[in-house]
Amino acid sequence: MTKNLTLAIDDDLLDKARVLAAMRRTTVNEMVRVYLQRLVEQERERDEAREELLRLIDESEGDLGDHRPSRDQTYSGHRRFD
Repeated sequence: MTKNLTLAIDDDLLDKARVLAAMRRTTVNEMVRVYLQRLVEQERERDEAREELLRLIDESEGDLGDHRPSRDQTYSGHRRFD
């Protein structure tokens, strides 16, 4: 089921998007839909990759001694290899 969405967009940007859509023989609506689908799919793939990495870490028999970072440290976004 599809739903309608109201989107506020600058007139100039909309004009350029319409030209681009015409050049691609599609609609602005379709371009937005495809963009959002790709964005959601990329995020899903990242989530799956993160979960797989965490599973591998948990199942690993490797010994990092006392230097094994916590899960929070690993995904904190702080640089660890300075």
